[in-house]
Amino acid sequence: MKRKGLSEEDKALWKQVSKTAEPLHPQKRTSIAPEDRPLPMPNPVMVEPARLQAFELGAKAKKSAKGHDLMPSISERVGRQPVQMDKKAYSRMTKGKLVPEGRIDLHGMTLDQAHPALIGFVMRSYTEGKRLVLVITGKGKTKRDDGPIPVRRGVLKHQVPQWLQMAPLRSVVLQVREAHLKHGGSGAYYVYLRRGM
Repeated sequence: MKRKGLSEEDKALWKQVSKTAEPLHPQKRTSIAPEDRPLPMPNPVMVEPARLQAFELGAKAKKSAKGHDLMPSISERVGRQPVQMDKKAYSRMTKGKLVPEGRIDLHGMTLDQAHPALIGFVMRSYTEGKRLVLVITGKGKTKRDDGPIPVRRGVLKHQVPQWLQMAPLRSVVLQVREAHLKHGGSGAYYVYLRRGM
C-alpha cells in the first residue's frame, strides 16, 4: 500500500491549527535560530593503527634513544675518544693497574692558576721521560640545583681535557682518560704522554 502525501488543503488547515495551539512546555524552544544551532560534526579523521613489531617470548627489548638533547657529560666525551695508545696498556690503565709516575693536584686553584701549572707539570713530565701522569681536578662543589636547567659541576674538571688538546700540550699528550676509582675516579684524569725524543 502506497502512502499519499498531504494535499494543499490539508497543509493549509494544519498551518491554521498549529498557530492556535499552545506548547506543552513553553520554556523549551521548539525551533532554534540559525545562529544558535550547533556546528555540524566534522568528518572523522582516519588514524592508522600503530604498527607494532613482532615480539617473541624471551627476546630483548631494543634500547631506546636518549630522552634529552643535552650535551654528553665530560666523562662520556673523554671516554668516547678513540684509543691512540697500545690497547694492552690502555686496558691496564683503565683498570687502575698502571701506576702514575707523577701527579698534580689542582684543587682550590682558579683557572688562571691551574692552566700554567698544568702546562708546566705536563711539559716537565714529558722531558723527564714519564709516560703516565695523574691530574687531579676534583669533582666540583655540590650546589643546590633548584632550576629546570641542569648546571654542570666542576670548572676544572671540564676545562682540563680541553687544555690537554690545545697547544703546546697537544703535541706531547697521547691519551686522556678518566682515572680509576683507586686513583680518584671522576675527579682525576690519566694523561698518557708520548715517548720522548
